[in-house]
Amino acid sequence: MTDKDDKKGNEENNATAGNGSRKNAEKCCFTFRRKKKEDPVTKARWGKAITGVREIQKTAAEKDTFLERFTVTGRSFSAENEAVVYTFKDYFTKKFWKTVVVDPSNENYFYWSMIVMFAVLYNTLFIVLRCVFPQPHKPELLLLWFVLDYICDFIYLIDMFIKSRIGYLEQGLLVRDVKRLTTRYFKTWKFSIDVLSILPTDVGYIWKPYSAIFRFNRMLKIWRLKEFFQMAETHTNFPNFIRVSNLVLYIIIIIHWNGCCYYYISELIGFGSDDWVYPDPESAGFDTFSKQYSFSLYWSTLTLTTIGDTMWPVTPAETLYCFTCALMGVLIFATIFGNVGAMINNMDAARNEFQNRVDNVKRYMELRGIGEELQNRVIKWFDYTWNNKQSIDDKEALQFLPEKLRAEISIHVHMQTLRRVAIFQDCEPGLLVELVLKLKLQVYSPGDFICRKGDIGKEMYIIKRGKLQVVSEDGKIIFVTLSDGAVFGEISVLNIAGNKTGNRRTASVKTVGYSDLFCLTKNDLWEALEEYPEAKKMLLEKGKQLLRKDKLLDEEAAMREERRQQALSSKIELIVDAVDDIQKGIDRLYEKIEKITHQAKSKVSLTGIDIVRPMTSVEGPEKKLSAAKLRTSSPIQEEEESDSTKDKQKKKSD
Repeated sequence: MTDKDDKKGNEENNATAGNGSRKNAEKCCFTFRRKKKEDPVTKARWGKAITGVREIQKTAAEKDTFLERFTVTGRSFSAENEAVVYTFKDYFTKKFWKTVVVDPSNENYFYWSMIVMFAVLYNTLFIVLRCVFPQPHKPELLLLWFVLDYICDFIYLIDMFIKSRIGYLEQGLLVRDVKRLTTRYFKTWKFSIDVLSILPTDVGYIWKPYSAIFRFNRMLKIWRLKEFFQMAETHTNFPNFIRVSNLVLYIIIIIHWNGCCYYYISELIGFGSDDWVYPDPESAGFDTFSKQYSFSLYWSTLTLTTIGDTMWPVTPAETLYCFTCALMGVLIFATIFGNVGAMINNMDAARNEFQNRVDNVKRYMELRGIGEELQNRVIKWFDYTWNNKQSIDDKEALQFLPEKLRAEISIHVHMQTLRRVAIFQDCEPGLLVELVLKLKLQVYSPGDFICRKGDIGKEMYIIKRGKLQVVSEDGKIIFVTLSDGAVFGEISVLNIAGNKTGNRRTASVKTVGYSDLFCLTKNDLWEALEEYPEAKKMLLEKGKQLLRKDKLLDEEAAMREERRQQALSSKIELIVDAVDDIQKGIDRLYEKIEKITHQAKSKVSLTGIDIVRPMTSVEGPEKKLSAAKLRTSSPIQEEEESDSTKDKQKKKSD
């Protein structure tokens, strides 16, 4: 095959996997080359650019085969629950609007809820503001309010439509029946609130032109604020920031409403009539909107938070209003500030817990008289674990997730390390899941000996991060340096027959700097291998190859152990067969006993009927008693009586 054929085949494959943007680029390039045939430099430049785009798209399309192979959840979806994929043209068809269903867990619904939140927030803040202060009613601002008001109304209407198409789970699948979804929405209280919030009360402009008081019903949709912040806590990676923002927003709304009420009450009582109300707006310095609003907001903040001095109320109405504000401030802000304190404590909960561990260890070392050098090593170890995010307990953090999801998260977190481990390359996905859940992360300080030559091997180790050295017994001679992804100690935990070292460590391993190691114990490894015999054979064979390479495998002993295992397995099979035969014999004997017992019971019942039948009411109690005895006689007694009569007859004959 020529280079032209290879190039042609590659172009055909790329054309099949390409998208619209690439086709447009190729079309543009073709047009440009057709016009500029005489310019080879430009032609080569465009060809190189298109080749680069193709390479980028090809690289983006490539999937991580290692991660895809060991993905244990979300591999496929049933056709019944799979969402329909729409194109941009579909948005302008009737079929789309008749059949579209919204998944509440989708990110698009979250972003739409954010848009609705801004519309609700606009109505919540500016409707009260426009009802109280006169400056927003200037003619040059009316067009702005009209546009914003009816944009929000349009958002409300679209939100009602989307709410009527919100799917819900039934038997684990998303319901996509539009009729059922709409009926379900109509039966909820949210539908009633939505209808009240969108009623065309603007017709009141006929009697009172451009008065925002007729749009008060738009604030009934404030429940969407709470729903949005609940979704935001789940969808974002900063839930504490969302909670604090939510509380701050509620505080601003309450202070804003109270400030507007103060200005309105001052207007009812009379501006400047006493020291408590707002000064006369006609006087210099108090006639601008910024001064009026900021003064009212400041008074509202001091009153609700009770942290500043304000003018004393004069009239009973003013006193009653101040009392109501103080009571509302105590109840609301005590709750809000309590929640803020709890959130701040939760934000530092991990650090506080870690610091408590450090303090307990330091207190213990001080009480036990531990040397200063060792104390410094312990403190440095704590610093390293905290700075490198190694103080997080994976099992505790993921304990509420199902096992499959925990395993997949662990594979994603430790993927770079597991990818380098040779024994996991050909490993079955199920075995990898078992092993990943059993791995334990251990952090070692510089100069620590992980194991020493001659120790009994009970764990194998996988290096996640750091460098380790295989050294002699005295630690002076360095044989080899191990880095990320290296595995050691697997020979000792495999229990290979014929191992001349007897499952003992063949070398000493110590750390160069701080090192993070995954530890897998012998019991956990063999527990996982019990269900995967093929993987077990593969690991044992690899272990034997390593021992043969180092001349540490006794072939004769390995063969004897293998034959012994085969003989033992055959003996176990014979014992199992014998136990099965004994069990079957016991079952047959039990059936015979039940059959004999049933026959004896039926015989006794028939004998009792034959004896009782000739009895009459004239018979005395003694005969009745004798009949009852006969009726309750057992077959054992009958056999004893028959044996005694036989013995008597035998004696007479003798």
